[in-house]
Amino acid sequence: MRLANKTALITGGNGGIGLATAKLFVAEGAKVVITGRNQATLEAAAKELGPNALAVVADATDIAATEAAFAKGAAKFGKYDILFANAGIAGGTPLGGTTVEAFEKVISTNLTGVFFTVQSALPHLKDNASIILNGSVISVLGIPGYSAYGSAKAGLELLTKVMAVELAEFGINVNNIAPGAIETEMAKFAHDQATRAAYNYLIPMTRYGTPEEIADAAVFLSSDESRYIHGHTLNVDGGFRAAGLMFRGDKAAPGG
Repeated sequence: MRLANKTALITGGNGGIGLATAKLFVAEGAKVVITGRNQATLEAAAKELGPNALAVVADATDIAATEAAFAKGAAKFGKYDILFANAGIAGGTPLGGTTVEAFEKVISTNLTGVFFTVQSALPHLKDNASIILNGSVISVLGIPGYSAYGSAKAGLELLTKVMAVELAEFGINVNNIAPGAIETEMAKFAHDQATRAAYNYLIPMTRYGTPEEIADAAVFLSSDESRYIHGHTLNVDGGFRAAGLMFRGDKAAPGG
């Protein structure tokens, strides 16, 4: 088991990518602390994960609650070897139709919240720990209506590099996963039929990814196998970022 005797902390661990990662971490031998905003889904996740998991309610934008949750987890399982700053929200912010409050909510959760998640975890992290941020391929694409979300995820790529340099003296690895289109509840809510058709058309592997495929990447970046990978963004997107707006000549265009 690649994570035997390690303790992990996962924000947004009560569903989607976070829960899939928590399950795989436990299967690989880790003890896992998960946080999230929803008490009911956290309790259900903890029951599914078993005795090697602890669920604590905390909103990633509430710094005091985050600090308290991380301290509670460390008190139960000891200092953390792994932090997966996974919590985030979707949200469109089109020009001409966006309030300051809507824009700042996306930035606060997806960028500011991630910075303070890492800062809150630092007192409870072991030297030589692994920190993983959860970014997005949208960080490098001009997707209409996603100024705040895209900017926040682009910010995570630079944040990864800055934190990697700052924490190198402690042997702490900092890396970023950039998922493409992934089959999560968030995607089911946000992607209409036309969007799904466009993604399936443009992704070279011609399908959405699964939360488990992101979890595989998180295990790799948490294991000793990645000990010399530092300040890196790992694309897990079926080739979407590599291809860009590639025309797939072997397929009919959406609606065609």
